[in-house]
Amino acid sequence: MMKDVCEVTKINDETVTRVQKQMPDLSRVAKFLKALSDETRLKIAYALTLEPSLCVCDVAAVIGSSVATASHHLRYLKDNGLAKSHREGKLMYYSLADDHVYQIVTIAYEHSKEVD
Repeated sequence: MMKDVCEVTKINDETVTRVQKQMPDLSRVAKFLKALSDETRLKIAYALTLEPSLCVCDVAAVIGSSVATASHHLRYLKDNGLAKSHREGKLMYYSLADDHVYQIVTIAYEHSKEVD
């Protein structure tokens, strides 16, 4: 049976040092991805790839939740830089923060279809 680990420990110090020097702080990326790791928030983000702007009531209907639940998730996405909002009269509308978020959500979905 093959194990998914090296059979011996042999560290290439030069490679490790080179990679460590290039490694940025990824804490904001982890926070970004954590926001999308919740299936409900991912559904909302995906819905916003299909329709550029949705009011909270419409989001609630799309995901089959209460307005309060949808609002909570939308606020979380906004607080973590994935969504933005604007008010039109008594309605609050949300959209994706920018094209990067759109690309990440759509590429992740396309990739998920390729994985067995």
